[in-house]
Amino acid sequence: MRKTGYWTLVIVVLGAVLAAAAIVSLAVGAVSIPLWSLPSVLAGADSVERNILLRIRLPRIVLGFAVGGSLSVAGVILQGMFRNPLVEPYTLGISGGAALAVCIGIVFGFSRVLGTYALPVAGFAGALLVVILLYTLSMRRRAVRIQHLLLTGVMISFVVSSLIMLFMAVAKTDDLQGIVFWTMGSLDRSDTVLMIIAFVTSIAGLGGALVFSRDLNALMVGEEDAMHLGVNIEFVKRALFIIASVLTGVAVAVGGVIGFVGLLVPHIMRRITGSDHRVLIIASFLAGAAFLILSDTVARMIIAPLELPVGVITGIAGGILFIILLSRKRAA
Repeated sequence: MRKTGYWTLVIVVLGAVLAAAAIVSLAVGAVSIPLWSLPSVLAGADSVERNILLRIRLPRIVLGFAVGGSLSVAGVILQGMFRNPLVEPYTLGISGGAALAVCIGIVFGFSRVLGTYALPVAGFAGALLVVILLYTLSMRRRAVRIQHLLLTGVMISFVVSSLIMLFMAVAKTDDLQGIVFWTMGSLDRSDTVLMIIAFVTSIAGLGGALVFSRDLNALMVGEEDAMHLGVNIEFVKRALFIIASVLTGVAVAVGGVIGFVGLLVPHIMRRITGSDHRVLIIASFLAGAAFLILSDTVARMIIAPLELPVGVITGIAGGILFIILLSRKRAA
């Protein structure tokens, strides 16, 4: 009972932090809107401030919620599957495949055919191809070899990174700018369809991960021990891999390559909640959403009225925090 009460408190606090991050993100920007006037602006007649809130800032908050939560849950799943706290969604090359497909789409002008959906569609297709390749290469006698999956993913990541640099070297100046900005991540996607897809996918992925939370707990002690506990190892591994891949693919497709969220957030939450995935998954989702929303707010403010790619902020903040965590762990 004491542990359940502590977990409930952690979830409530994280929910409050997420709500506060969303409110701050609504109020802060190139055009500042006082916190106390937000309700009246939203409920009032059409105005510049209301359009800014509903058409610019609120969609970014929804995308930050969906992408941050998705990457964090994917990180929790993969770290539990591989029993390695340093594995993240981008380790397997899924984001690299998406980035490569987007580079191809920019260079060959896919937007002339698909319009605003060109880059998201290309990104998801690239991520899907890498997932299929990983799954095919890691199968042996109808069993997924976890360590082989990780090594294959790392090698694919190196290959696609080299191909991305090749496309950047031959791209035109305008195309190069688009490639660089997309690969560093951005939540500047106001399309309602993309926003709904990202939101629904994140919630569905969270629910799917929770369904397998007990199985993840069993996998943490080893596949053989989990099998003795009655876990269908191969089915669980495949299901978890699919959930993590879809979450990562959609997040990268709509937000670009945003690093450190799937690595740092589960790492910190594991220290706070422990390794029980029943609470770790929910805590990581909420914390990842709050972290990305706050990072996007900083990215919009730091050189306003211009904005930085949100991946720059998550990379700097995530790298510093991770170094601090490692230093404290060694000191302890």
